[in-house]
Amino acid sequence: MEKFCFFNKIKEAVIITNQEKEVLFINNTFKRLFDDYKDFKRFSHKLNFDFIPFEAENALDFLPINQLYTTFENFSALVSYQKSNGDLLYFDLYAYRRNKYIVIIFSDVTPQMELDFLKENKKNLEKAYNDTVNEVEKLRKTSRSNQTQAVKMTLINKISNIIRESIDSKNILNSALKELATVLGAFRAYYASYNEKCFKIEFAYGKDKKKFIDKSITFKDNELTDLQNKKTVSSMSLKEFNEAELFDTPLMRVILPIYHLNVLLGVIILISYQKRDMTDEIDILESISAQIGNAVAQAKLYEDNVKTVAELQKTLKELKDTQLQLINSEKMASLGQLIAGIAHEINTPFASVKSNNAIMSKLIQKIDNTELKEMFTEINSIDNEAVQRVTGLVESLKKFVRLDEAELQEADINKELDLTLTLIRHETKNKAKIIKNYANLPMIKCYPNMLNQVFMNILVNACHAIEEKGIIEITTGVENNNLIVSIKDNGKGIKKEDLDKIFTAGFTTKASGIGTGLGLAIAQKNIDKHHGEIHVQSEFGHGTNFVISIPIS
Repeated sequence: MEKFCFFNKIKEAVIITNQEKEVLFINNTFKRLFDDYKDFKRFSHKLNFDFIPFEAENALDFLPINQLYTTFENFSALVSYQKSNGDLLYFDLYAYRRNKYIVIIFSDVTPQMELDFLKENKKNLEKAYNDTVNEVEKLRKTSRSNQTQAVKMTLINKISNIIRESIDSKNILNSALKELATVLGAFRAYYASYNEKCFKIEFAYGKDKKKFIDKSITFKDNELTDLQNKKTVSSMSLKEFNEAELFDTPLMRVILPIYHLNVLLGVIILISYQKRDMTDEIDILESISAQIGNAVAQAKLYEDNVKTVAELQKTLKELKDTQLQLINSEKMASLGQLIAGIAHEINTPFASVKSNNAIMSKLIQKIDNTELKEMFTEINSIDNEAVQRVTGLVESLKKFVRLDEAELQEADINKELDLTLTLIRHETKNKAKIIKNYANLPMIKCYPNMLNQVFMNILVNACHAIEEKGIIEITTGVENNNLIVSIKDNGKGIKKEDLDKIFTAGFTTKASGIGTGLGLAIAQKNIDKHHGEIHVQSEFGHGTNFVISIPIS
């Protein structure tokens, strides 16, 4: 309408309608700003208040265009308009009633709103930045605290596990040094025990650790005072201890006292290239110090107990061995005295028999009766053989005992076996066939009477194990510079559960009153004295084999 054309000259967007919302005029600025305008209804739906301070049951009732038509006054509001491409524009909306017309003017305030938004946004960003900086600092403090706690828990858990899994002070201290050095970044760590103002390094970890072991060290008086007051010494230092060489530059040194019940056991020294504030770690180290101190004290107490028990067991074993030796010595001494007495009692009257037999041998030659002469010659021959056998038996008994042969002497083991067999012939003659597999043996230095005891005990046991008639096979030889004697029988054998007990003093499988249980125990001690070994192989019901091994030189 021409009468509204002058609105094309103003810079604000103008749209003129009537009360029935019929559009009568749109100026050029309106067309330019709202180039996506199609109809008034759609346009009105794209306009919104910048904010609505109340709730509406029907949102359409509170659209700016609907509001200005329901009021009879002039109308103004800050509104936003969203274009088809998504851009958002802001306008001061003014509505004037002129008779039947409603003039709606849109003053573009988008630049000012954007500027205000930027200012507000900047203000908010600055506030957010400051808040973020404060939060970051809080997070850093929290992170440091958490990190400290994590380090503490990790160290405590690791060292607790080490202590729980071991009662060896060496393992506890070596493992603790490794864990402390790893977590705290130390290139060297060592533990030094304390004794009267002096420390001695016992365990070390890291660089050049070997040259520190067993080294005696001291610290400055003020440092020693702090350590004696349970204080951890932490500082940059040019020396690890008073006797050490100077560093090129100061290094971080931490000296951690290890206590148990107010007694200074020693110190752990940590050396690091890192220059750091140890304030946060001090409480960690002190907690670990208490753990290590208790663990080391308990471990050393346990080790002392183990050592004491071992010494007591050794003493008990020595007492048992001594008791066994005394029993054996007394037994052999009594046997020797008995044999010496018997030999004397036999030799005295037997000398007459021997002399008379010699005289008879001469008288026989003077008998002229051939038949009578032959009869007396045969009797004399039988008596001579009996004399020789008795003489040989007495000599064998004296050799077997050998009370005057306490020193090492050379002996032929084959002959010693034969000597023993002679003495126990009464046991074997009606019980076992003796098979000898003797090798050509070198002479060896030994205690012959002791070895004869061994052979006799094993051979007599073999006879007793044969219930009716059986075989005893004796084999000798040399293997790996050891003289070997094997005594094997086909008797009833030894039960599997008894094999580990047969060399124990007092153990016997024989009936009560028959065996003392000392024979094989003494045999083993005699072989031990020769630095040899005695082993048994047996299968119940199928026989037994004793194998003796004695070093030749």
